[in-house]
Amino acid sequence: MSESSWLWALFTVIAAASQTVRNATQRELTTTLGTAGATHVRFLFGLPFAALFLLGVVMASGQTLPQPPTSFWPWVLDGAVAQIAATALMLAAMNDRSFVVVYAYIKTEPVQAALFGLIFLGDTVTLPMAAAILIATVGVVVMALKPGATLGLRATLLGLAAGSMFALSAVGYRGAILSLALPNYLMAATYTMVVGLIVQVGLLSLYLCLRDPGVVRAILRQWRPSMLAGFLGALASQFWFLAFALTAAANVRTLALVEVLFAQAVSHYSFKQPMSAREGFGILLIVVGVALLVAA
Repeated sequence: MSESSWLWALFTVIAAASQTVRNATQRELTTTLGTAGATHVRFLFGLPFAALFLLGVVMASGQTLPQPPTSFWPWVLDGAVAQIAATALMLAAMNDRSFVVVYAYIKTEPVQAALFGLIFLGDTVTLPMAAAILIATVGVVVMALKPGATLGLRATLLGLAAGSMFALSAVGYRGAILSLALPNYLMAATYTMVVGLIVQVGLLSLYLCLRDPGVVRAILRQWRPSMLAGFLGALASQFWFLAFALTAAANVRTLALVEVLFAQAVSHYSFKQPMSAREGFGILLIVVGVALLVAA
């Protein structure tokens, strides 16, 4: 297996672990800042750290910032806007369902990422990859569908919609990275991340200032926990983007299902939510699917 084959997998696991902790932090902020405010925290306080990452890349490589082609902008705008929508939908869904179950609905994303990647980028999906994605996604569904329980239509729809937006965002950002056509994937990924965050901060700041200026003041008052959420968000994004630079979005988002395992651990130890036999079987399917993907 080539170095890049190992690197994208390593980058994805690091990103998933960072994002799990970040999401738990955001969940707590939702109670004080609301969905829009907690969503904005992820971008506003992540941008300074992302800019520092980019500065580090520039200094280490000795390269100047890239001059993006015209084709870069539609891709990065798609990635940025879809991610805002996905994050807001995810946080809204978490108000209705348990931490892990919402994640399960959202993590139907890999199938959609494979479809969007094929349509918009021409990323091929081999038969072993398709089998791995299907098995892992079935594992997510098994975890989500609790027999005899009320499924919660609103939360289900929000979670599935968030998964679609995350898939579109991943494909958009990968398209932006590839459009730069840079030999240094670290520069391409980090630059795209920073530009995407600038767009997101601008859009959400304008929205909140016009619609609810009080939320902006509340965000500033919550700067201590927000800084942690911002750092974890920037760290996760850095590794997501590096993975997108090296392989198809469907591969990254399927391996990212290990995040469900991390979320299960967070729920068990932090929120005291026990794991059932059904959830254990779903986790087993996720692990098998992920293993098949990495081996493919």
